[in-house]
Amino acid sequence: MSKPYVSIVIPVYNEQENLEMLFSRLIAVMDKIGKPYEILFTNDGSRDTSGALLKDFHDRRPKQVRIIDFNGNFGQHMAIMAAFERVRGDVVVTLDADLQNPPEEIPKLLFSIEAGHDVVGGYRKNRQDTFFRKYASRIINGIRARITNISMRDQGCMLRAYRRHIVENIVASEEASTFIPALAHSFAINPAEVEVEHAARAAGESKYSLYDLIRLNFDLMTGFSVVPLQVFTLIGIAVSILSILFVIYLFIRRLIIGPEAEGVFTLFAILYFLVGIGIMGLGIIGEYVGRIHKEVRRRPRFVIRKIYERIND
Repeated sequence: MSKPYVSIVIPVYNEQENLEMLFSRLIAVMDKIGKPYEILFTNDGSRDTSGALLKDFHDRRPKQVRIIDFNGNFGQHMAIMAAFERVRGDVVVTLDADLQNPPEEIPKLLFSIEAGHDVVGGYRKNRQDTFFRKYASRIINGIRARITNISMRDQGCMLRAYRRHIVENIVASEEASTFIPALAHSFAINPAEVEVEHAARAAGESKYSLYDLIRLNFDLMTGFSVVPLQVFTLIGIAVSILSILFVIYLFIRRLIIGPEAEGVFTLFAILYFLVGIGIMGLGIIGEYVGRIHKEVRRRPRFVIRKIYERIND
């Protein structure tokens, strides 16, 4: 097949209400740009009619539209990785299917790529999300920046563009769980960010629950830094020193005052505090051990049921 200039990668999970509008708007934008392009939809185990709609898009535009059909739900980032392994364009753009990032913003990213940047991230203008999600995202962005030294203004915006060599490096990493925007920034030489419009979800509900967001940020922090382990080590050292000082104080107090029954509740409070610190540390260590376990067992990151694409022009 003739090589496209741009590959648009879109993960899809139960987005039947948005797909038709997304497709018509995306096609209009890409046709107007006037450069060869392809669109790769990954059906991430949708249980609604999303799969049938995607097949219809392929029938309508067989030269531009390719469908990767998973046999289950493997998550947004694995859906993107499956498409990354098969893109043919010199520039790769990722886009969500919920229309919160308008397809009409894609030319902004392409302009920045053509200006010499190898990774271009979008940051959302007037973000149309709930108060909790907006401000929780700001806090997490701040923590992530300090722990990983990866500078991204808006890590949750999926409207991003990458040069082909960045995508190839991401694919070559073969990580079982990763955060693609952060991984791309770690490979980038000249990254940039551009402001993009953001709209309220046109239909349907967000596929990210609170647990999914927490899980994603654990992957981000443990996948790109050992700072959590180092911080816990420092806390352990500080608590140990304070504990030793407290034991010395209690020993001297016993010699001077003698045996006493007071202070039992204080001792229990200190004990619970130390137990809490220990459990937190075990959780942090468990995150890293869990990542190692995922990597060494070498199970498939995703399973593809079928690929719909045109073999020949």
